[in-house]
Amino acid sequence: MTQRLVQITFPKVPADDIARMTKDINVVNMWEDLRDPGKSILQLIVPAEDCEQIMDHFQQRFGNSSGFNIILMSLEAVIPRPETETKKEKLSEESKKKKPASTNKHRVSREELYADMNAGIQINRAFIFLTILSSIVAAVGLMRNDIAIIIGAMVIAPLLTPNMALALATTLGDIDLGKNALKTNFTGIFLAILFSLCIGVFFNIDAGVPALASRTSISISDIILAFAAGSAGTLAFTTGFSGALIGVMVAVALMPPLVAVGMFAGSGQFIPAMGALMLFAVNLICVNLAGVITFIIQGVRPRTWWEAERAKKATIKAAVMWGALLFALIIILYLTPK
Repeated sequence: MTQRLVQITFPKVPADDIARMTKDINVVNMWEDLRDPGKSILQLIVPAEDCEQIMDHFQQRFGNSSGFNIILMSLEAVIPRPETETKKEKLSEESKKKKPASTNKHRVSREELYADMNAGIQINRAFIFLTILSSIVAAVGLMRNDIAIIIGAMVIAPLLTPNMALALATTLGDIDLGKNALKTNFTGIFLAILFSLCIGVFFNIDAGVPALASRTSISISDIILAFAAGSAGTLAFTTGFSGALIGVMVAVALMPPLVAVGMFAGSGQFIPAMGALMLFAVNLICVNLAGVITFIIQGVRPRTWWEAERAKKATIKAAVMWGALLFALIIILYLTPK
């Protein structure tokens, strides 16, 4: 797990209070700036997995104080290298049991997750161009039945962050994040279908090409792939690993069938287009459902109990909705004549 530098500004308190709030944290290094007599600026180097706990402690204690703030920064390297033996390894069994379950999860803090997601769902020129380019390259790969081209297009993964943000918003009960994620998702879907529709109008689309034909039907393996993609994409964010390569899984589950919808519709082949649309819908549901489940397993939850209660209700409602939609689609698939 990578390390983070946490800088906390708060009113001056006795040193014993600081020691009490950091005693259960695996602090690699810690120092205090006392230039302002009335304030303390505490800087800590901690593993990313412990940032959430320490930020929660200080926010609970000083959240309403004037001038309080927390800055979280990534670290590329620390010299001298930290000792291999950590404070966490020295904790007694009793203190370990008292620690919140979320601190035992190897993941980054919810604040870092939120910042990453929020930055990645902005509808800007870069997102629009990346979505268009991904759609065009994926369409070429599908028409040529070239898996390498398809995977190359998927590295762009424009729909990765919006769907992970939607799953995070569902888990935390964050309405604003959910609205922004939905808006970005719809924008990306609209652009992908629009440009693949144009390709379908101007080029000959052969539904017999294996890469296209495989996107017009649904099997159990497709559902398993979508669940695996959703979990992999979520883990990429929660563990702090690079999502570029893991995001390919989410892109493979979403972009090819979405592009196939536009290509078939643009060429007037509406029955294959409906099959591709059903596959995209099933994959979208599975990716988000798997994302919510993985966030919960990773211990991602709101800080306060009232936010947790609201998030719990939102998560249950969303899980029921996603599950009901998935069940309905599966029933439709089984009842549809082959």
